[in-house]
Amino acid sequence: MPSVPLHVPVAIILLGGGLLACFLGYRLLRTLLAVYGFVGGVIVTTLFVDQLQTWVAVVATISGGVIGAVAAIAAYLAGVALIGAGLAAFLLHAMMDAEPNVWVLLAISLAGALLALTVRRYVLITGTAFLGAWATLVGTMALTGNAAAMAAVSGDVSLVFPIAPLSGQVGFVYGWAGLGLVAALVQLRSTSVGRAGEPRARAKKR
Repeated sequence: MPSVPLHVPVAIILLGGGLLACFLGYRLLRTLLAVYGFVGGVIVTTLFVDQLQTWVAVVATISGGVIGAVAAIAAYLAGVALIGAGLAAFLLHAMMDAEPNVWVLLAISLAGALLALTVRRYVLITGTAFLGAWATLVGTMALTGNAAAMAAVSGDVSLVFPIAPLSGQVGFVYGWAGLGLVAALVQLRSTSVGRAGEPRARAKKR
């Protein structure tokens, strides 16, 4: 029985988790943190298990995924700041042709983290929408045989955002931006409706 390449289950998890993150990210944040923590743990673990026996590699990979999931949930509060810092750093890289100065990168990341903490709800919605859109597209691309996406989900962390330089991936950028924007608007609308309905629900109970 032929073995399934590692990138296939990881890509499926990315695709499914990405769709959930896009449209239900704010409501399912802790669950999604566990999913992506598990995927991250699996990807990192696979970098060190090449020389191990098959059953040992499988156990180590699953254990790495569980550890990643637990770590991601434990880092929930720090996750807000990390999302802000990560988005700020990514936007800085996207806008600059050359590698930014390390102090500029640190300052921008810190500013993004502080801003994220002050507007947490909007950052979480925007962050989960656009990260979910990225995961959805990369998972889809990996399943359809795209080389960069397959390498990214197979453990090549240098290709974790396989869209650089932006000029060479215009279609991906437009698709990512479009899906991320639509998902963010859907989440904003659904969470706003939920909040607006709370007083009425309480009034009916009274």
